[in-house]
Amino acid sequence: MSRACILIILAAGMLGCSVGFKKFLWFMSVGYGLAMSCIAAALFIMCLVTDTATAPFILLCLVIFIYGLRLGLFLLMRETGNAAYRKTLATAINSEKKMPVPVVISMWIMNAALFMMQTSPMYYRLQNVANYDADNELVFLWIGLIIAAAGLIIEAVSDSQKSAQKKANPNMVATQGLFKFCRCPNYFGEILVWTGVFISGWGILRGFQWVVAIIGYAAIVYIMFNGAKRLETRQTKRCWKMKEYVDYANSTPIIIPFVPLYHLVDWRQ
Repeated sequence: MSRACILIILAAGMLGCSVGFKKFLWFMSVGYGLAMSCIAAALFIMCLVTDTATAPFILLCLVIFIYGLRLGLFLLMRETGNAAYRKTLATAINSEKKMPVPVVISMWIMNAALFMMQTSPMYYRLQNVANYDADNELVFLWIGLIIAAAGLIIEAVSDSQKSAQKKANPNMVATQGLFKFCRCPNYFGEILVWTGVFISGWGILRGFQWVVAIIGYAAIVYIMFNGAKRLETRQTKRCWKMKEYVDYANSTPIIIPFVPLYHLVDWRQ
């Protein structure tokens, strides 16, 4: 795959997250999801044009396309249809502040570059297609596909469960369903999606390509843990006097099921 193809992937990401020009926060939320759908579509077209398509690669493109479209639309509906959430978001990160044009342009380009790095194991696969052991590398591609698909399902189900539980009891955090296993199963699902994409590149990445892939994967894992930390801060400010919440938070891992990491902030001080 030529440098021109890599630029096409970057352009696809920039196209998807360009909704951030309407609302700055959308570069990192709605635009993130739409960018992943655009990149997945571009990768699918490339594998067909270059005659490098395999069934698991096409399915992985489909998983990322559905993942991005679902996430983008879910965040769009939540941010435009939920007044309480918009108020919380605006208070927490000052999302309504008008940003200077150079900052907006920089955010647009940097986000698209990050999205490209996250998906780099997929487009490097097309670039290196003639230089690997097909039988060996397909094992990792299938494993990555299964993990990414599981992450998509977990994220979608947990978002649905959280919405239903918040509607039934707006004053309490979600604690049922997948939330019995960890307090942020949607973030865990997101990490699984990108773990799958990263694993799909094992056996095919070469040299500096590993650096790009590792940066992209490490960045999204950091973003998820940082998001869980901010969420915990907001939840405890609101619910720390509720025994039900305190018991739940002290006994349920925050992001990785069965891993006894319960808090990312010392909110008891």
